[in-house]
Amino acid sequence: MRALVLLLLFAGMAAATSAAAMPACEPAPPPQAAQDDASPIVPGSVDGAVDVAPVPLAELASDSPWLPRIEAAADELLAALKSRDVRRWKPLLGGRWLGAGDQRAIERLLDDRCSAFAAVLAADTPPARKILGWTVPPGYSADERTEIAARPGAEALVCWSAKEGGDRRWPRSAAEADNARGRGFACARIVHSSLAEAPGWRAFIELPAGAGGV
Repeated sequence: MRALVLLLLFAGMAAATSAAAMPACEPAPPPQAAQDDASPIVPGSVDGAVDVAPVPLAELASDSPWLPRIEAAADELLAALKSRDVRRWKPLLGGRWLGAGDQRAIERLLDDRCSAFAAVLAADTPPARKILGWTVPPGYSADERTEIAARPGAEALVCWSAKEGGDRRWPRSAAEADNARGRGFACARIVHSSLAEAPGWRAFIELPAGAGGV
């Protein structure tokens, strides 16, 4: 019995030492103030056409013709990121147009145990997913809204979370989809095109401040 107690004591000390040696992950950053958000209010909108302000994200409508295509792209992207195989995820993030610096930054992001992607990539079961779009600002005219709806393409933010339902949070604006350490979700932007000369999709991953960008 004494030997068992000593064994458990040493095991506990070793675990505590190991935990102490591991740096603590940073808490989630506070929400950014509205004036700090320089994200485009509507994908593809002309700079200066309307006052730039953070636009709330809204879940992509279930009857959107783009939803099945965005969902399929999101499934393919997540599987590639979980593999951590650059040969699988690089083509989805621009291929030869993905710079060497951005590629290294993404590799570090995927390997960082404190990154927003860490829990999502390590999850044994499929993480929760939310597909979000930008709401059209009230200042847009009917003609502008019609023009946006008629574009041969669409983009959406796809976010994943490994947290349980009660603890799960989603970004409220594009500024919060920055994949900063401590976020309870990880996000990627998927741009889909139906143009005959360039059909298909590409993903973009926002990298935390100071890490570059894609």
